[in-house]
Amino acid sequence: MEELPEYRRGQLALRNGQDKEQIWVAYEGVIYDVTESRMWRNGKHYQHWAGQDLTEELNADAPHQREVFRKFKAIGRLKDWNK
Repeated sequence: MEELPEYRRGQLALRNGQDKEQIWVAYEGVIYDVTESRMWRNGKHYQHWAGQDLTEELNADAPHQREVFRKFKAIGRLKDWNK
C-alpha cells in the first residue's frame, strides 16, 4: 500500500457524516472514505457509526471484514493504531 498520511482519532471522529461532509471509517489501522456509499448515509451503517475505528466491532460480529473495504479508497492511516 502506498504511503498514506496519518490522522489522529479526533480528526477521524470529525468525519462522521454530521460534523463534516466526509464520512470516514477505520479498519485495521487504515482509514477509508465511504462518503459516496449509499450504505453510509448520515454516517451510520446498521449499528455501526462512522468517524471511528470499527476493527473490534467488525471482527466481533459483522458478516464481512476486510473484503468489504476493497471498493473504498484508502485515504490515510490511523495514528497510534495497535495491531
